Amino acid sequence: MPFLDWVNKNQAVRSTKDVPYHLLKQEKDVGEPSGNLLIQGDNLLALKALKPFYAGSVKCIYIDPPYNTQNAFEYYDDKLEHSQWLTLIYTRLSLLRDLLAEDGFIVVQIDDSEGAYLKILLDEVFGRQNYQTTLYMQVRYAAKTLKQDMAYHKQIEQALVYRKSPAARPYKPVIEIEGFDKYTYDIKEIYPGREIELGGKKVLVFKPGEYEIVEVPGHVDGLKEIWASGTILDGNSSGRFFRDYLDGRTTEDGLGALYKVQDIGDDGLGYRYFTGPKKATATKGKYYQGVPFDKRELDNQNKETPIENFYDFSGQFGNCRQEGGVDFRGGKKPEKLIQTILNYFTKPGDLVLDSFLGSATTAAVAHKMGRRYIGIEIGDHAQSHGVQRLTNVINGDQTGISKELGWSGGGGFSFCTLSDPVFNQSGHINSDIDFSSLASFVWHLETGLPGSLNFDSPLLGVHNGTAYYLLYNGILGDKRPLGGNVLNTQVLKAIHEILPFDGPKVIYGEAVKLGANKLDSESITFKQIPYDINLV
Repeated sequence: MPFLDWVNKNQAVRSTKDVPYHLLKQEKDVGEPSGNLLIQGDNLLALKALKPFYAGSVKCIYIDPPYNTQNAFEYYDDKLEHSQWLTLIYTRLSLLRDLLAEDGFIVVQIDDSEGAYLKILLDEVFGRQNYQTTLYMQVRYAAKTLKQDMAYHKQIEQALVYRKSPAARPYKPVIEIEGFDKYTYDIKEIYPGREIELGGKKVLVFKPGEYEIVEVPGHVDGLKEIWASGTILDGNSSGRFFRDYLDGRTTEDGLGALYKVQDIGDDGLGYRYFTGPKKATATKGKYYQGVPFDKRELDNQNKETPIENFYDFSGQFGNCRQEGGVDFRGGKKPEKLIQTILNYFTKPGDLVLDSFLGSATTAAVAHKMGRRYIGIEIGDHAQSHGVQRLTNVINGDQTGISKELGWSGGGGFSFCTLSDPVFNQSGHINSDIDFSSLASFVWHLETGLPGSLNFDSPLLGVHNGTAYYLLYNGILGDKRPLGGNVLNTQVLKAIHEILPFDGPKVIYGEAVKLGANKLDSESITFKQIPYDINLV
């Protein structure tokens, strides 16, 4: 398998391991207790700070890192030297992999500026065998240009999808069998229509009185009435055809016209009927869809279908500027895009992570969809945009996907910043670290598993037949400087009485007063704080 090489790559590999552990400082809680986190700080440091608590716990990571387009935007600089960009991405991907669950997925959105290099970096970090697919997304209309002097128009971006291991399985779309109860209309052509051409398709136009729409009991050959409005106008070919070619034709065709458009639809009919507004003050129209051809052959069981790899989000990108009540120029993603990804790779209650949070779209969508989330953003807009947007969500924000989901508000999150490193410059433990935090670091160091902020006992747990203990900060009740933190006969007796365990033990403490023979007889391996806590 090919690997990328660049200036200072070896240093990048080493620096990933050498990133110091920092403490998270909880600044405030917003709404109800939830465990959701919004972190302001360098995402490299924040990701390392999260490892002891969330290693192997994240079900889905979505990031859209800097595309390196060589432009400067209002809230971030997207102009890095190529090797700098590679180092930035490689170091973050390495830490993200540690946080991803074995059955988890990472989705990385990018454009062509660095897309090919990103693919090779992901192959290297996650394994080429774990590449799943590339989702291609139209992000702007063909007629909308970014700059008049550009030689090439950028319409498409891509999102590379990788799994952590073969244990990961996506949630494929399901065809929901709705029966034929909604297919209750028949359309009768009483007189021949007037033939015109729209959008390269043959169209017959019928005036009122030249056709009849009748309602009959639902059957396989019936039609379903659908309003051509709202998200439908961007969401499927019929909606887009109405939007682009039929909307506003009352001047030419009059009110209440019926249109029979050839070569459109997935119901096997070969045509689709549309109606225009019936009142001068109306703008909405309708179309009539037959039972999709693939549903006609399905039994009563819902069927999974493959995940598609092309999505037209140009309409959503064009309208997302004010989603969430925050304006973010350059790079803001629409909520519909994130909803699509989370539907494929998560279920309610799963943990979602975005370490390039930007305007907080990922966190907002995860919140509305009932997922837990962690978002990281370095700039001041972590507060001006992130905190504000999530507060709006809690208060019942009705933009984006809210109406589709019936969102009415609720939930909460904690806003955190990065505090000092766990170890100070002299190698001593930071005085601000509490027992639970240090216990999580020790537990993760020994087992590779995530810890907990709720550790309240010297016995941290048993893993693979070995018990792990931490004597720190007077956890046994003795608040003297070394009281209870030194493994001596009295402390050992207390451990046996309160937390008996007959098997190998690893005990962390500030000092030991027991001889080697005693330690061997008790199957104890003693490790001294802080020297044996190698947090890399």
